[in-house]
Amino acid sequence: MASYTVTVSTGSQWFAGTDDYIYITLVGTERCSERTLLDKPLYDDFERGAVDSYEVRVRESLGTIMLVKLEKRKYWMNDDWYCRYITVKTPSGDYVEFPCFRWLVNNKEVVLRDGKARLPQDDKTSLIKQHRQKELEMRRMTYRWKEWQPGFPMSIDANRHKDLPHDIRFDSEKAVDFVLNYSKAIENLFVNQFMHMFQTSWNDFADFENIFVRIKNTISEYVMEHWKEDFMFGYQFLNGCNPVLIKKCTKLPDKFPVTDEMVSVCLERKLTLEQEVEAGNIYIVDYEVLNGISPNCTDPCTVQYLTAPMCLLYKNIEKKILPIAIQLSQTPGEDNPIFLPTDRDYDWLLAKIWVRSADFQHHQTITHLLRTHLMTEVFAVAMFRELPAVHPVYKLLIPHIRFTIAINTKAREQLICECGLFDKANALGGGGHIQLVQKAMKSLTFRSLTFPDIIKSRGMEKQEELPTYFYRDDGNRVWEATKIFVSDVVHIYYSTDEAVQADEEIQAFIKEVRSCGMQDSESCEFPKSVKSREELTEYLTVIVFTASAQHAAVNFGQYDWCSWIPNAPSTMRRPPPKQKGLADAKMIIDSLPDRGRSCWHLGAVWALSQYQENELYLGMYPDEHFVEKPVKAAMESFRERLAEITNSIKRRNQTKNLPYYNMSPDRIPNSVAI
Repeated sequence: MASYTVTVSTGSQWFAGTDDYIYITLVGTERCSERTLLDKPLYDDFERGAVDSYEVRVRESLGTIMLVKLEKRKYWMNDDWYCRYITVKTPSGDYVEFPCFRWLVNNKEVVLRDGKARLPQDDKTSLIKQHRQKELEMRRMTYRWKEWQPGFPMSIDANRHKDLPHDIRFDSEKAVDFVLNYSKAIENLFVNQFMHMFQTSWNDFADFENIFVRIKNTISEYVMEHWKEDFMFGYQFLNGCNPVLIKKCTKLPDKFPVTDEMVSVCLERKLTLEQEVEAGNIYIVDYEVLNGISPNCTDPCTVQYLTAPMCLLYKNIEKKILPIAIQLSQTPGEDNPIFLPTDRDYDWLLAKIWVRSADFQHHQTITHLLRTHLMTEVFAVAMFRELPAVHPVYKLLIPHIRFTIAINTKAREQLICECGLFDKANALGGGGHIQLVQKAMKSLTFRSLTFPDIIKSRGMEKQEELPTYFYRDDGNRVWEATKIFVSDVVHIYYSTDEAVQADEEIQAFIKEVRSCGMQDSESCEFPKSVKSREELTEYLTVIVFTASAQHAAVNFGQYDWCSWIPNAPSTMRRPPPKQKGLADAKMIIDSLPDRGRSCWHLGAVWALSQYQENELYLGMYPDEHFVEKPVKAAMESFRERLAEITNSIKRRNQTKNLPYYNMSPDRIPNSVAI
């Protein structure tokens, strides 16, 4: 008679425990144990957060334990159970870990492999191969693709959060209810009395402080005090919410006919505009992608406007970025003047406000929604469909797609759907955001998700030229730390490039992303396969970085930069000016969002900037999907590198009036979950 000690860990999240019957079967190389009920007399088994041990007795040794089969059967009524892991102590005293980290719902059973990660070519026995294949077959039935809107990246086939598989839902749906959170934000911000005052303009700029005074922080207050200044306007292209558009201007576009005469007074080096361009001191931001997009027309009482401006920027002798010319639409002409810093103050201010509003639209829909949320979901669904839990890349990626499908499904259910919350305050509501994503998809390529490449493609890679481009500097360091970690993991499991090529599952995953997730679009230029460890490392680094650092950089600063409404108007209620000399304070106030839309906007940026309760930050992996010591050592090295980056950023920020911390690893969640 032999005895195996089975230790069972129940999750600590709400409702993780169960009163249902739990059965276990141990599958060894020699034989299987009998199906055994895990139950202790006069003991409440499988309580939330509990770790319980049980004896499984067998007549003869089972050999090497290969699989553990768990079954849940109803006791009184179905009571879902979250199992973290199973540990089996063999009669010889060896311990074998079986990670689970999933829900058992209804009368469900799961079959677990031991925790050692394995490539498909590593599995030799038919039993193990069949288990691997069956897991993927079940996953493909559970995680199905769906085209939510034509021209969008593909997403999960689920209309509501509650339709999702339990394993990828939020622990508490209330925590991510956008309607509830926005309403709570509006209440917390003490702006309830304004939220229904649509069509009612503010009296003046100071009047915006009625919804701002209680919620200041270091950056948002600085923005309120300095938002009219050209320095603040230019700085945001480097380190604001949308630091991804500014690029070096190598040739003035014909559609933006700025002359030397127009801007010579702004140029400090006694060079002509053309010479400044050649010297690398001129930068440009072009919102051409917004051209032709329909503005929000869901409210018949309020006409809303959208435009596609261009802005020319100058690096002065102090290496500050300052605006020197703004054109508010793409076609030059008499009714589309080029606004200049030498114009009347209100003309210049209104032109900058229009650029800030366009930047807000681009940020919310392209930079944030499309290029972090929707793209991470593509990687997540493909992962579930093509990589079994025993695959090392599954184990690597699973912490970085945590809750992403859930938050995106909730957004499609409440936020960006027809008549959703996006319609209430945004110029792109009512379908404009759909058009914009469809248009932006045509320029979304794999290389544009590769951080160093996209920085270089915009001519922004040289630190000595722009020493205050902290988004670039911090992002490069986090990218490099992430890439080293990913490379370490890849090299642990793939001894040669040929091993990568021979991995049918990883090749299927790469293909699934392109052929299904991106609908095999030629313009996306996503790879169809990976042929080396270097290629695989870069591909996986893109996924981890997009889901963690890039999302953090463009999400969690929203309250800082967008809570002062005139600095980031979510909509404009007057058309862009077609001639100079007309703007005054009243015209600007009447152009900015009304009281109701301002409050919805404020609630949105506050709610979206909040970290989740019990947030897991980059490098934190409490769920031990990996059990091998070399991987754990790689994780520890990763955390050490991240801690060095965090400390360096803290030291730099101590001397800054405008600290930049959105790429600080201690503020980068592992995944897109808000």
